[in-house]
Amino acid sequence: MTYKAEYIWIDGTEPTARLRSKTRILPTGAELPTWGFDGSSTNQAEGHSSDCVLKPVFSCPDPIRGGAHVLVLCEVYGVDGRPHSSNTRAALLDVAEQYADQEMWFGIEQEYTFFKDGRPYGFPVGGGFPGPQGPYYCGIGADEVVGRDIVEAHLDACLTAGLAISGINAEVMPGQWEFQVGPAGPVEVADHLWMARYLLYRIAEDFGVSATLDPKPAKGDWNGAGAHTNFSTRAMREGYDPIIAACESLGAPGKVEEHIAGYGFGIEGRLTGQHETAPYNVFSYGVSDRGASVRIPWQVEVDKKGYLEDRRPNANVDPYVVTRLITNTVCEALAKADMV
Repeated sequence: MTYKAEYIWIDGTEPTARLRSKTRILPTGAELPTWGFDGSSTNQAEGHSSDCVLKPVFSCPDPIRGGAHVLVLCEVYGVDGRPHSSNTRAALLDVAEQYADQEMWFGIEQEYTFFKDGRPYGFPVGGGFPGPQGPYYCGIGADEVVGRDIVEAHLDACLTAGLAISGINAEVMPGQWEFQVGPAGPVEVADHLWMARYLLYRIAEDFGVSATLDPKPAKGDWNGAGAHTNFSTRAMREGYDPIIAACESLGAPGKVEEHIAGYGFGIEGRLTGQHETAPYNVFSYGVSDRGASVRIPWQVEVDKKGYLEDRRPNANVDPYVVTRLITNTVCEALAKADMV
């Protein structure tokens, strides 16, 4: 007897990496071995030295194939045993371990847009635009939402796979949706988000539709697509002062530029100061303010404890990078301020 293992990895495409996968047939009961691939075809090696190594780091049931088949998320290594330069998970592991005592929790809101025949799903077939934004967010009815059948299939698949998906909703533009992953630790939330992205692409493929994480999928008076990142430490969940200190740390000199540089390609086109965003080069935070860089939810201010929402990350952000940056910046600041 055998089972199918779908090996999934993040390639070296710039400026935004892509997911790749291939199938290995293994004897029933066999552990997941390391494997290899042609890195010269994934922007991760030259043809004269093309071998790269896949190291399994997370697996879950395969909800598409069912049975005993599994999905296998892998880190990419070189044949010298070192993490490949495109392997952003390895860098996150070091930071997550360094600040593990602060008990970080993340929740990432993944926005995305369906496309069909070169246009956002739900936009008029002959060209032009649908009615303006307003009725589509959390909308109900065929005149307001499209793609719900795909979204529900994706949600069911994530639940079957055991991923930490915590909700879905229609977003502000036709064909635009969101799912949330978390709360979970920095490595777990990023692993589960990448796997949920894989399932989104794969299931949309079966419907003849593509899903894009483009941060500005439709030009003009339309919201972009983000990956709003909710974050807390144990101290933040117990008191309000650490939340303010966390916000201040994210706006410290040099940190704004560092985070924006790691929050996804094309961020200047999305963070314009319009469409519920703050300008990419101006940092701000505020209670219940969706036009700020970082929002403190109103209930958090009332309770004087909880979490913050960094609204800057793009939909196409690498979750290993965003969780590393926020963990490093905030946890370092809280440790220096003795707020742990």
